[in-house]
Amino acid sequence: MNQRFPTEKAYGIQVAKMCEAFSKSGCEVELVSPFRISKIKDNPFIFYGLEEVFRFKKIFSPDFYLPGKLDLIAFQIKNFISAVILVIYVLIQKPDIIYSRDELPIYLLSFFKKNLIVEIHKFSNKRTLFYRRFRKKEIKIVAISNGIKNEFEKISFSSSNILVAFDAVDLRNFDINLSRSEARKKLNLPLDKKIAVYSGHLFKWKGVDNLIEAALILKDILFLFVGGTEKDIENYRFLVKDKKTKNVLFLGYRPYREIPLYLKAADVLVLPNKKEEKISELYTSPLKLFEYMASNRPIVASDLPSIREVLNEETAVFFESNQPQLLAEAIKKIIEDENLGRSLSAKAFEKVKNYTWDKRTERILTFLN
Repeated sequence: MNQRFPTEKAYGIQVAKMCEAFSKSGCEVELVSPFRISKIKDNPFIFYGLEEVFRFKKIFSPDFYLPGKLDLIAFQIKNFISAVILVIYVLIQKPDIIYSRDELPIYLLSFFKKNLIVEIHKFSNKRTLFYRRFRKKEIKIVAISNGIKNEFEKISFSSSNILVAFDAVDLRNFDINLSRSEARKKLNLPLDKKIAVYSGHLFKWKGVDNLIEAALILKDILFLFVGGTEKDIENYRFLVKDKKTKNVLFLGYRPYREIPLYLKAADVLVLPNKKEEKISELYTSPLKLFEYMASNRPIVASDLPSIREVLNEETAVFFESNQPQLLAEAIKKIIEDENLGRSLSAKAFEKVKNYTWDKRTERILTFLN
């Protein structure tokens, strides 16, 4: 992979869990990533709570920064250099299969190798150069949504070379044997409040601003935001301060091992994605969605095609995206009807058993054979 690893971002969880699952399925796996300056000092096995069943190799690559807007140029230069270094390493090692979610290394390797698989998490017209090459070389595509698969079929990719494999979850991490109150005691959260939880990054397309607007309506409910960069959190704190909202709490980044506790402590879990960007409406397969389902807590979700690929009315309460009032009403509906919440939670938990990393790996390996 041509990115920093380990990382606090969601892609790190996905990569780590897939490497573990591939290894446990009988594959000999080596994860290779470039050196990047990082605040995270733990090795990935400790950081993500993994079994040490695969090899992890960090290859030296220059990591530098430039001031202001020039840093975007620095990023592109570093990205290309590290991709070349990764390609050279792979050519020397001669693996049976090369699997990556980074298009540039796969593009470069396509001039030398045939045993290539690329996992796509976002379709972009800016990557036409890569896609044309992938189509010409008949490189197999693992798409995380049907929305992405449809885009590739529009540019004449054979459907036989595309597998849709939604993201997944490790049930062992999230089905923890704790009550809501026990989880709150561990986290020092109030026992007498109704709590709505959002976990993950605070990108605009994820609908955080709409959830804050809903919090303005539901003043008796505590809204917890777990995750996000310091910069994003600061921006939203200004928004909260400006609106004089007192029932919103940004907790910032928390270690991955703590996330199940925060989800278990919630009365309702919220997935408020926006609809105006394709990554949100059509392409995403949010890790938090499957973690929410595995936590056995009721879910409120935007009514979007990407979310509907997994959830339905039996497993979540939907609301029209970008409508804070309707979002507030959906949250209130679950808070006021505990029987509904229990029913939704139970059915979502039963359904998520089909979305584990092990089962995802089985489907991918069957697709490759």
